[in-house]
Amino acid sequence: MAFRIKGSHIIAIAMAAGLGYWMFTGEYQIGGKTGTSEQSPPIAQREAERGLELFKIRYVPLQSEQRSERILIRGRTQADAIVTVRAETAGVLEQRLVAKGDRVKAGDLVCVIERGIREAQLAQAKAQLAQAQSEYDSNAALRKKGFTSENKMNALGAALEAGKAGVAASELELKRTEVRANADGVVQDPIAEVGDMLTMGGACVTLIDTDPMLFTGQVSERDINKIKTDETALVKLISGQAAEGKVRYIAPSADAQTRTFAVEIEIKGQSDIRDGMTAEALIELPGTEAFRIAPSWVTLADDGTIGIRTVNVDDVVEFMPIKILAQEKDGFWISGPQNGQRIITLGQEYVVPGEKVISALDERIAEKLAKANIKTDGNAQ
Repeated sequence: MAFRIKGSHIIAIAMAAGLGYWMFTGEYQIGGKTGTSEQSPPIAQREAERGLELFKIRYVPLQSEQRSERILIRGRTQADAIVTVRAETAGVLEQRLVAKGDRVKAGDLVCVIERGIREAQLAQAKAQLAQAQSEYDSNAALRKKGFTSENKMNALGAALEAGKAGVAASELELKRTEVRANADGVVQDPIAEVGDMLTMGGACVTLIDTDPMLFTGQVSERDINKIKTDETALVKLISGQAAEGKVRYIAPSADAQTRTFAVEIEIKGQSDIRDGMTAEALIELPGTEAFRIAPSWVTLADDGTIGIRTVNVDDVVEFMPIKILAQEKDGFWISGPQNGQRIITLGQEYVVPGEKVISALDERIAEKLAKANIKTDGNAQ
């Protein structure tokens, strides 16, 4: 039987011939060395050469801005005084001369209590005084003639003074039936109705003094030392109404639970502001020089110190500790650096202090700062 050559035999012979040719003429490697005359350098050598290359960073010069600091206090309005006008004697309320919402002044008559027996008591006291006066006068004439003793005159004198005191007490009791306002204000509940029986000290009407009106709120212990009395504040009510006031009181001690301090702001000449409304007060503090930076520019030192990385005129990286003054939606306000220092905006996380780098102005950031009216100088140090 004759042997037939198949296609697979031809493919196998071709592959064997190709492999033999490659082994005879191709490159080969023994112990990490190629068979060619041009050998690539070892990995350690290549990494060492790469380490000699300087890292490239971008920077922008820092320029300070005038930062206006504000303290926002949330709270509510509160009347300067809520005064209850009370009866000084007991009796039935005969007449009330004011209604809710009326504005009264100190000394205005607001309620009248029935006089009742008080008028009769006053008439009786006056009659007793007249009798005591008559007896004293007649016995004084007899005393001059020696018909009345000194002791009797003393007793009659005491009776005369008692009569005078009785008249004064009766007049005062009668006067107390007229209840007068003891402060300026607007009438509000609770008030008594005609026919009510008022006890001594019972409330006739209630007055709320809305001028001046107060704003009361709480300030954190971090900001309390920034506020002083007599500082101007802008108070905005939830209704949209706004008024200007002055800080009148700062609590000397903090609330034990919230660790905040009570603050009162006095608003004068705004009697239309209502008591108990939700409001907020804005206090503008004196402006200070500070730097505004992006949050990504902030880094940490090995010991945890917060700071930024800068590059000096010799293109050497430096670490600058900073103090974060405030955080806003577009970045941080910081203090610590000086005008013109070049803060690294790109690559700060890949370099360390003392490292030599290749620096270039971050034109994109510089242009953005220029649009925000911040001067930049590419040659600033």
